[in-house]
Order: sequence, then structure tokens, then C-alpha cells
Amino acid sequence: MTIRVVLADDQALLRGTLRLLVDNTPGMEVVGEAANGAEAVELAREQRADVVLMDIRMPVVDGLEATRILASDERTVDAKVLILTTFEVDEYVAEAIRAGASGFIGKGTDPQELVDAIETIARGEALLSATATRALMARFQRHVEPVWKQQTERLHVLTPREQEILTLVGRGLTNDDISGRLHLSPHTVKTHINRAMTKLKVSERAQLVVIAYESGLIRPGDGP
Repeated sequence: MTIRVVLADDQALLRGTLRLLVDNTPGMEVVGEAANGAEAVELAREQRADVVLMDIRMPVVDGLEATRILASDERTVDAKVLILTTFEVDEYVAEAIRAGASGFIGKGTDPQELVDAIETIARGEALLSATATRALMARFQRHVEPVWKQQTERLHVLTPREQEILTLVGRGLTNDDISGRLHLSPHTVKTHINRAMTKLKVSERAQLVVIAYESGLIRPGDGP
């Protein structure tokens, strides 16, 4: 199945470069280019995009607001947003994930890493670059105890197994990684994750990462 990609960036030169990269990757196709967030939303609707490569700072409608619109519209709820930006700071990372983004990666990343990121979020996995992950951790290091106290009660709706899997998702493990570690089938892992997302009322796997930090399941500095 071909991954249908919309490019959203106000720099035409960058969009052209990204188009060459995506269109020359087997199994991927650019189905539209947008110079602002409003155009990105319309293209995602019209072209039934699988992935939207979204810049944050754009005119008319910025990337964060466009992400919120896509996540709340039943016509585009299945479109995955990969934030592609030079601004990997904690406020942007957290806000983008809360808005419904599936991934966050810097514009200076290696071309193959970007291709891998598109494939990753198209599969329904979360993707945070190393810089974005550090930014996210820095945010929670500054707001540790108040956030944990407020969010811990959210986990009461989860079973012990769902909490265990949520912890591993928060540490960046894929479904296959979790499957191997817990000796469960990938299908079972996916089922637990989907149930946890439903109970916690989130639509994207990346939002589970934030919840894992907010609730104290993951503490800044924890390894995989």
C-alpha cells in the first residue's frame, strides 16, 4: 500500500526537496503541497492523506492549529501528523503532541531517518526525535510533582497489564519490542494499547508518552 503524503511548509524550496525525497521512495507518494495550515487541512481531506509533514510556523493557520483541526475532523482523523521543524523546544513538543501529532522530528535530520519516520507513524507508532525527547523530559523536570499528583488518578481506569504496557510505550518501545519483552503476541500488545487509548480518551500513541510522564510512570532520566 502506498503511503499518501501531504507536505505543509511555507518554504517552496524545502517542499520541493521533500517531494523529491518522498516521491523517490518506493511505497510513498506526495499527493499535495501546502504553504499554510489551512491549505494542509483541505489537502488532507481531499487527498485522503495518510501522513502530513507539518511545519509549525506558517501563515494563516499555523501547524499546531492545523494539527488540532485534523485530529478533531472525522474526515481526517486517520491522517497522521509528523511535525517537521527547526523548533524542537519543550513547549512546542508538548503542545504538538496534545494537539494530536504522531511524531516530531527536526528539519536537520538525515533523509533516511525522515523516510523511516514517515513509515513509523504510518504504521501507527509514535516517533519523537532525540532532541524532542530531551525537550519533553526537560519540561517535566520543571513541573514534576504538581503534574504527577494531578494525573496519577487517570491511571486507575487501566488494568495492571495496561499500565505496564503504557510504561513501555512511554519509554519509546515499539509493539514488537514490547511483545518480545513481555512474551505477548504483537496483536495482544496492540489490543492492550488500543484499550488504554480508549480509556484515557486519547487518539494518538504519542499522547500516551506524555501521560506516562505526567502520571509518574516514567521519570526523567529513566532508560528503556
